[in-house]
Amino acid sequence: MSTPLQQSWRRIRKNPGAMIGMVILLVMVFMAIVAPLITPFDPTTQFLEYSVQQPGFKGNVLKKTNPSNPDRPILIAIKEFAVRGDSVYYTDPAGEHYRFHKSLLAGSTEDEWHITPTFILGTDRFGRDLWTRLIYGMRVSLTVGVIAQTIALIVGVLLGSLAGYFRGWVDDCIMWLINVVWSFPTLLLVVAFSVILGKGYWQTFIAIGISSWVDIARIVRGQFFSIREAEYIEATRAFGYGSIRTIFRHMLPNAIGPVIVLATAGFATAIIAEASLSFIGMGVQPPMPSWGQMIKDGYGYIALGVKWGMTVFPAAAMAIAVIALNLFGDGLRDAFDPRTSQR
Repeated sequence: MSTPLQQSWRRIRKNPGAMIGMVILLVMVFMAIVAPLITPFDPTTQFLEYSVQQPGFKGNVLKKTNPSNPDRPILIAIKEFAVRGDSVYYTDPAGEHYRFHKSLLAGSTEDEWHITPTFILGTDRFGRDLWTRLIYGMRVSLTVGVIAQTIALIVGVLLGSLAGYFRGWVDDCIMWLINVVWSFPTLLLVVAFSVILGKGYWQTFIAIGISSWVDIARIVRGQFFSIREAEYIEATRAFGYGSIRTIFRHMLPNAIGPVIVLATAGFATAIIAEASLSFIGMGVQPPMPSWGQMIKDGYGYIALGVKWGMTVFPAAAMAIAVIALNLFGDGLRDAFDPRTSQR
C-alpha cells in the first residue's frame, strides 16, 4: 500500500506543467550552485574598454599577476600583443601602446595568460559580462527566496498553529496582529522594513520574510480549527500528551500540504520583491549582482530603443523562474488536494 507522499508524487508526475516547472527549477538551482564553473569571470570583473557590447562579442584579454591577490590575476583588454625577448608589448582597444616584463604574466603558457572570451549576452555599461551576472543574480534571487520563505514559514506556522490550537485570547491576540500586518500592502511593508533594517543582502531577505508570513498563519490556523476536533487529537489528550507534542507531531503534519503549496507561491513573490527592492536601490547593493539591479542598469538603454538585452535578459530570467514556480505550485496543489483536479 502506497503512502500519501507516494500518491502525491504520482499525481505530480502525471501533471505536465508541474514536471516542466520542476525541471526548470532544478536546472536553475544547479546553475546557481555551479556558477563559478559555467561563467568565465567574477561577476564584479570590469572591462571598461568593452562597455555595452552586443551579445556574442569576442574579447581579447591578457592575464597579469596581481601581487595583492595572487588568486585573482589582473585582466587587461587588448587589441593585439607580441612577446619580444623578456617583454610583452600590447595595444589596448583605444590604440594606446604599452609594455611590461614577461615575468608578470599569470601563467607559464600562452593558453594560461591569454584568453579570447566570448561574451554570450554582451556586457553592461561597466564592461561586466551579462551572462556571468545573470547566473550569479540567479543565485542571489534563489537564496533570498529560500531564506525569506523559511523565515515566513517559521513565523507563520508558529503563530497559526498556536492560534488554531489554543483559540480564545491567544487566537484573538494573534488575529489582531495578523489583521494589522495584513492591512498593509506586502511590498509597501517590505520597503518599510528595508528602511528600518537598512540596505544590504541579509537585510533584504529578513525584510521580505517578516512581511510574508500572514497568509501562511491564516492557512495553518484554519487547518488547525478543523483538525483540532478530530478523534485522534482527542486521543492524544486522553493519553496525556502535551500541547507542543500534539501540535508539532500530530496536527502540523496533517496540515502541511496547503502550507507547502502556499510556500511555493511565496517563493515566487519573494523573488519579485527582491528584484523590486534592488530596482529602487533598497535591496541587494552593487556590485553584488541582482536581477532587479540589472534591469535598473539597462532601463535607460531600452527606453532609448538600444541595447535592449541589458534589460530583457534578466527580466526574462525572472519571468521564467516565477512561471516555473507557479506551474510547480499548481501541481503541488493538485497533488495534495486531488479534488481540485476532479472539478
